[in-house]
Amino acid sequence: MNQRSKRILVVEDEQHIAEGISLNLELQGYEVRIAETGSAGLNVWQQWLPDLIVLDIMLPGVDGISVLKRIRLEDERLPVLILSAKSTAEDRVKGLMLGVDDYLSKPFNLDEFLLRVERLLKRDGWSKQESDEAPPSPLNSYRFGQNRIDFTLSRAICKGREISLTEQELRLLRLLICNRGKVLSRGEILEVAWGFSKDLSTRTVDNFIVRFRKYFEVDPKNPVYFKSRRSVGYVFDH
Repeated sequence: MNQRSKRILVVEDEQHIAEGISLNLELQGYEVRIAETGSAGLNVWQQWLPDLIVLDIMLPGVDGISVLKRIRLEDERLPVLILSAKSTAEDRVKGLMLGVDDYLSKPFNLDEFLLRVERLLKRDGWSKQESDEAPPSPLNSYRFGQNRIDFTLSRAICKGREISLTEQELRLLRLLICNRGKVLSRGEILEVAWGFSKDLSTRTVDNFIVRFRKYFEVDPKNPVYFKSRRSVGYVFDH
């Protein structure tokens, strides 16, 4: 039985950019649809169920950020790659905070774009087979409580279910685990995990910790592993 081609939705109002992206993705074997407005993008997303969305921020009517917020209300796992003329650290952090998986600034290199698309789609295509040859370590696999994180396959087993993890989630989890027992400030996390200035004021880290508690804690309101230290930061306790 042949597996269907991966579906990619391109939400972009500049026709020449959208058509260029579409053509090159189709040459890679992907099935592509284009939406020129945010509203149209939401309609295609709901009806067509793409495997990945390439999303421009500056769109007529409903902008890209509003589109992203709407999608994340129902689907936290769908890979979203932002394309934007805005390239400041604040813009990238805002995208991270809302659940973006990757971010490219316009103008972008086509080969780099195609590689990023391929990487994002691999999250849905990892092998079901696991290797037991290598011993668990924070760099490839880590267990705590009834949870297991597989950094190689970008997934976790928690509360009896399997979830895929974004690149940003994996970076933060790796940082916390490698520094277990040590309190990390929000600034340290921003700088080390994601490469943003530690002076940047943001609740991005808080939102990720809330998400981790929902994934891994038996009682998210009374966390055992992902603990906060008032006015300081967070610590992974295991």
